[in-house]
Amino acid sequence: MNRPDRDALAHPGPLLLVPGSVLLPEGPVDGWAVVVDDGRFTAVGPADELTRTHPHLNAVRAPGHLLMPGFVDTHHHLTQSFGAALAFGEPSEIFRRVWVPLEGALDEESAYTAAKLAALEALRGGFTTVADAGTRADVDVDVVASAARDAGIRCALGLICNDADGTAGAEGTGGASAPAVPENAEKHLARYTGDPLVHPSLAVSIPEAATETTLRATARLAAEAGAVVQIHVNEHLAAVERSLVRHGLRPLEHLHTVGALGPQLLAAHATLLTPRELTLLADTGTAISYNPVASAWKGNAVAPATALAERGVRFGIGTDGTRGDGFRLADAAEFAQRLAYGLATGDSSCGAGWTWLERATHGGADALGLGALTGTVERGKAADFLLVDVDTPELALTWDLPWELVRRGNRDQITAVFVGGQLRMWQGRPAGWDGAALVSRAAELARAAVAGADVTRVHPTSTAARALSGAQRVPRAERVERAQRVRKAQEAQKGSARR
Repeated sequence: MNRPDRDALAHPGPLLLVPGSVLLPEGPVDGWAVVVDDGRFTAVGPADELTRTHPHLNAVRAPGHLLMPGFVDTHHHLTQSFGAALAFGEPSEIFRRVWVPLEGALDEESAYTAAKLAALEALRGGFTTVADAGTRADVDVDVVASAARDAGIRCALGLICNDADGTAGAEGTGGASAPAVPENAEKHLARYTGDPLVHPSLAVSIPEAATETTLRATARLAAEAGAVVQIHVNEHLAAVERSLVRHGLRPLEHLHTVGALGPQLLAAHATLLTPRELTLLADTGTAISYNPVASAWKGNAVAPATALAERGVRFGIGTDGTRGDGFRLADAAEFAQRLAYGLATGDSSCGAGWTWLERATHGGADALGLGALTGTVERGKAADFLLVDVDTPELALTWDLPWELVRRGNRDQITAVFVGGQLRMWQGRPAGWDGAALVSRAAELARAAVAGADVTRVHPTSTAARALSGAQRVPRAERVERAQRVRKAQEAQKGSARR
């Protein structure tokens, strides 16, 4: 394997990097190079030309590697990382039973550690930017900002602006009082002005969690600041029906009526869209976070992403905190479209590989309002990029690299991750800080947090479910004995967590 020189990549100062190929907006090209200086790409072009015009720089060569933009995760909940597995097998709308109590049990250290753990996983998976949709933990949001900075990831950081009274379906509605919301939002937007990695955002859990006044105010403030408002929209059938009962309108329609649609809105999920709502999205320039893995894990519908692309709707792809692997996310984005729509219509392409790479990189950056800053390998853009080993059994025999990256790429092939021109990850390990120590501490804090939270799960653990599934084939005495063993093991595990 032809590994680039790690020390040369990590050396401060200008960097002339010559990979095997570069993924440009128009596609991959061989024989190109980049110059990185002061956190940005200062030159992108043919390697011979850049070598000639930058004679003072020693070229760092990375043969057998593709230099590509980092992935952009347009929907995440960083402080939920302690409980990702608690959502497995659960029915939809789990926020009241799992996320609200879990995040409510976090103190400052555990919230910081959970957020940094999520950032570590994201970086390992090739994400250079994540959008955090706001934490419900009772801590200053700067705790999450500090975790992102310390991990070295770019973050669109949401401040929850819920102010409606305890509506039946509202996610964690106990927000600020109505007069305080605009003031808090303005302070949050100003707080991170000029921050190299943290970009402020506003957030409303779901439309019914905020008053119409606040929905309008957050839209105006975000638009004026060049930021986005993140809102879960049209995700669950129950939420759509509640909105119809309350307003006579679907959630997206309600947002349009109150003046909250527009380029400043990032609508998460949008799995349930009517043809009229597609038109509203296209006409207003509203952006969507398409979250395909969340659809599978939660049992939601699948957002019509190929239709969104055809109608010119802006959208990126988000994990919703499911798993931090950019290549697997891009694969899931295409795969979900194929199963939900392509098979029924005979569409064998479903957007092809390039669609999902674009939406997972600069499409996501655009959806977050960061398209002028990151998402592509271009002169003047932030140097947020990956070095991907393509000299592997999965990718070496390439015929169509974009398709192959989507279908056969995985995070094990990522040699290096750069954010803001700095080496942040090398062969799956963070550069400059102890990832193993963080994981160890996170395991301790997570056990205590889950034990202290009033989490309610509907689905049994896999072990218990396996015992139940074989109940018809196993003699009763053995079933009873097996159930007792499982119960004792679970009680012992809970006791250990409490200690």
